[in-house]
Amino acid sequence: MYQDQTLVCEDCGKEFIFTAGEQEFYAEKGLSNTPKRCPDCRKLRRQKSRKKMYSAVCSACGAETKVPFKPKEGKEVFCKECYKKRQEEETV
Repeated sequence: MYQDQTLVCEDCGKEFIFTAGEQEFYAEKGLSNTPKRCPDCRKLRRQKSRKKMYSAVCSACGAETKVPFKPKEGKEVFCKECYKKRQEEETV
């Protein structure tokens, strides 16, 4: 039913193959548009769009952690586990 298509990446201008298997996957997920970027450019775009993470020390357990915001001096910062514990304690 599907056949490989040759497409042109809108970012780098290189040709890439939109395989029959990829087309079937897109159809299963309800995606109707063909990809505009080659796999390399899609990967690069995803990497650029990720939030910057900042290093911090958990105020509760002292563990090194990463947080999606710039920690401010004097403000508590928690690792994922300690944050979750605090949330559970607040709901009890």
